[in-house]
Amino acid sequence: MAFPSTPSALWSVSLLTALFAAAVHSNIIYDDDPLQPVTSDETVSVGGTVTLTCHVPESDNSSLQWSNTAQQTLYFGEKRALRDNRIQLHHSTPTELSITIADVQLSDEGEYTCSIFTMPVRTARATVTVLGVPGKPQILGFENAVPDGGKVTLTCTSTGSKPPARLRWYRGDQELEGRPDVVESVPDDPTYNVSSELTLEVSRSDDNTLITCAVDHPSLAPGDKRSERALRVLYSPNAQIVPESNLPREGEKFHLKCSGNANPEPTSYIWEKKDGELPPMAKVDGAFLHFERLNKSDNGVYLCLADNGIGNSQGEYTLLVQDAADNSADPTAMSTSSGVDHAVIGGVVAVIVFILLCLLIVLGRYLIRHKGTYLTHEAKGSDDAPDADTAIINAEGGHSGAEDKKEYFI
Repeated sequence: MAFPSTPSALWSVSLLTALFAAAVHSNIIYDDDPLQPVTSDETVSVGGTVTLTCHVPESDNSSLQWSNTAQQTLYFGEKRALRDNRIQLHHSTPTELSITIADVQLSDEGEYTCSIFTMPVRTARATVTVLGVPGKPQILGFENAVPDGGKVTLTCTSTGSKPPARLRWYRGDQELEGRPDVVESVPDDPTYNVSSELTLEVSRSDDNTLITCAVDHPSLAPGDKRSERALRVLYSPNAQIVPESNLPREGEKFHLKCSGNANPEPTSYIWEKKDGELPPMAKVDGAFLHFERLNKSDNGVYLCLADNGIGNSQGEYTLLVQDAADNSADPTAMSTSSGVDHAVIGGVVAVIVFILLCLLIVLGRYLIRHKGTYLTHEAKGSDDAPDADTAIINAEGGHSGAEDKKEYFI
């Protein structure tokens, strides 16, 4: 076979070769071309799985092929071409070829090519974007407690994100504004390290308040990556004296407690009685003042000075000892006593009413019986008379006898 040797013939062959190569590597889409492959770009996080799908509207029995970023053939129809167990056939028909890539790494990012070997060869490209998942944020700056009214600067850092993550600060549920994020690229790696600073002026109310640093990134759901730490604030005491009972009674045991309300807790408590000395039977035990047996002479104002090394504070309490049997100041006792009195009165009234009813019934029955007997004696004498005249004579005789026998009615 003879090959062209003239310059014009050689130029024609080179042109045809260049056009074929351009067709293979181009992403030209011919409108209304039923054999033109169609693909879509995909985004996946490191460690995830991505599915690449290529389809054509119609089939001429030509095979579809997927190639990687280095133009290595991955699948030619249903046939595996590259030995990589992460890459598997997902679906294959004359009009569609789908493959999956598992455990995606940052090195898998790039353009993948789908080709159909017609004349000319038609291609389409799909760009795979791999997201670098940021690491859990780390917060620094909580090493030492902060005095009340002081300032603290906290630093939050997250590594391995791509694109760079955004860091957000929260105090409880309230978002705080930190300094702009500082983004640093990692040498020989497409990921970034991100850090942010937050400066706070703290008060005693901020003690044990949670400060949160959260990572905002397209590879994460909200709240997936966050760290929180509790603020520790040092503050002086705010002393308060708390009684064991609100009704101290004469002869009972009793104690007062001095609550420091400080951080750290007070290490020194000094008890005093205003305008006098502590009672002889009162015993000091740190934050407690014990009374073995209360007495009226214990009445007065008691003072407690609490000190924790940062500051001190004095609390006071007025002790008023109640009589042992005095319920006047106890509303519960008064209410109970009143309830008992009402119950007793109600019971007595019920008994009296019952007795009166019984008496009325008995008296009524007695009167009814007595009246019947009287009427019987009135008619006696007429029962045995043979005629009316004899009955009258007998009745008169009966009346005369009645004068000798008197009847009394109650």
